[in-house]
Amino acid sequence: MDTPLVLKILYSLISLAVITIWGLSLGGIVRKIYARVQGRIGPPFWQPFIDIIKTYGKRTAVTHGIMFFLGPVFRIAGGIGTYLFIPAILGSTIFSNFSVSGDVLLVMYFIFFGQLGMALGAGESGHPYSAIGVARGLAQMTAFEVPFALSIIAIVIQYHTLNITTIVLAQQGSILNWTLFTNPLATIAALIALLGMNMHNPFSVVLAPQEIPIGPPTEFHGSYLALMQTNRGIFNAAKLVLYMNLFFGGATNIFALIIKTFSIYMISVVVGVSFPRFRTDQSIKFFLFVPTLIALLAIIILVL
Repeated sequence: MDTPLVLKILYSLISLAVITIWGLSLGGIVRKIYARVQGRIGPPFWQPFIDIIKTYGKRTAVTHGIMFFLGPVFRIAGGIGTYLFIPAILGSTIFSNFSVSGDVLLVMYFIFFGQLGMALGAGESGHPYSAIGVARGLAQMTAFEVPFALSIIAIVIQYHTLNITTIVLAQQGSILNWTLFTNPLATIAALIALLGMNMHNPFSVVLAPQEIPIGPPTEFHGSYLALMQTNRGIFNAAKLVLYMNLFFGGATNIFALIIKTFSIYMISVVVGVSFPRFRTDQSIKFFLFVPTLIALLAIIILVL
């Protein structure tokens, strides 16, 4: 029996709240790890929650036009849309979201939507360095989306479907059924692309904290900054859930979701604390060469 729409929306809101808490907790844990590696104590892992409560309670008198304020709105809309069309827990009434109404292509569009909206908002800020940040962000996004899209094509060919739930079902029964083992080349290419999506070192070319001490965290204030901070938790967790479903067998309970998403995120963290930042041109060349060739090889093997 189909779940009534009102109840489905309620379940999705509960699911969204849980994944937001988990995403923000992950961010706090990672900040603590980075601090320890650098010989610092670091903030407590609950610091992201304190920051959001504080910024939601503030107002801003700064204005740069309508699009400037719509940037964070588009950003969080992209994060929420990405998550709501992914089944977070297979077979769960609450955590299935609206996965039956979408597929992997729709989710990819939502990933683009938030980033492009943020670029439009930053472009209207009037800051002379905004163009640099927008150009870096869109260039790197285009570069890492190439291997990511090719890896998606590879698993679509493998499973003969675009439906994420069907892909997860095909990986059940044994750990050896995971895409990680049945299509390791596509998995490797997608994980390299994930490093660019998460923007940890060596791919933190957009914010470039050691180089450009400005950007959305300093130009946006109050509730607009709070929206961006909230989206940081939602979008990070949504990407991890998507990768878990496509390449690591999905999750059948909340504990499997937490363990798998944490493990996937730690890949970016370990790489981030081990390597210095690339220049923008180095980042683009890397994504268009190594992971792209790996993803193309995965497609060729499946076709042949």
